[in-house]
Amino acid sequence: MKTRHVFEGKVAIVTGGASGIGRALCEALADHRAAVIVVADIDRTCGLQVAREISAVGGHAHVRHVDVSQRESVQALVDGVVTDFGRLDYMFNNAGVTICGEVRDMGLFHWQRILDIDLWGVIYGTIAAYRVMLEQGHGHIINIASLDGLAPMPMSTPYTVAKHGVVGLSTALRLEAAELGIKVSVACPGAVRTEVFDRAAYVGVEAAAVKQDMFAEFKMMEPAECARSILRGVARNKSIILDGAPHSRVFWWVHRLSPDLYGKLMSVGVDLIRKHRVAAA
Repeated sequence: MKTRHVFEGKVAIVTGGASGIGRALCEALADHRAAVIVVADIDRTCGLQVAREISAVGGHAHVRHVDVSQRESVQALVDGVVTDFGRLDYMFNNAGVTICGEVRDMGLFHWQRILDIDLWGVIYGTIAAYRVMLEQGHGHIINIASLDGLAPMPMSTPYTVAKHGVVGLSTALRLEAAELGIKVSVACPGAVRTEVFDRAAYVGVEAAAVKQDMFAEFKMMEPAECARSILRGVARNKSIILDGAPHSRVFWWVHRLSPDLYGKLMSVGVDLIRKHRVAAA
């Protein structure tokens, strides 16, 4: 099946569409001739820029403001798109934030922010899109999790918890939805070079030093490559979509086959970040 034909003429929402993987997904959907691409983001200014750039090369992009941590905002987004364009074929629940640091240094407000956006935001988007797709009898929900949703990442525990929840939501709903004509997939990319690391909350660690070490230690995929990999998986209706980087599959399989060995590998990352720990005041 050619990926281009799957998305041609379709209506798609991409939350977090103004930057990073979300922006790359919007651009890739335009390349695949989607009829309507809704760039949904809390940053309307950046969303407008993405929509203009897509429209300038012949695509059909529209910007919508959304705060995925608010159920009413997500519901209004989905309802508005269906009202304006008549249907919803693809819902990419992509918006997310991350955090770096140790649990011992985090307050409940750190947990709340991550779970509100990375887990509840996906739940809100999934439920809103699912109801519409049930009525129309078709549709595909794609939830963007992370490799951290398949294999735990220490020093980013709230993020890992949220992404495991997204994987569980997606894989369970897929089994319920299949006979009802609705497809559900979850994408689990590894390290992707996006603005998320600049916007992350660094708790109890020196942000600049951690980022420098992370970029030096890990080979990161470019957003455009990640987006193409995700769309290939969606076109094939895969349940779990990895990003195509060999190390992603290796990490997942090592965790599944030998959690103890995986723990030893992850201890390197713990030491890498912990050396930049900031002494408590």
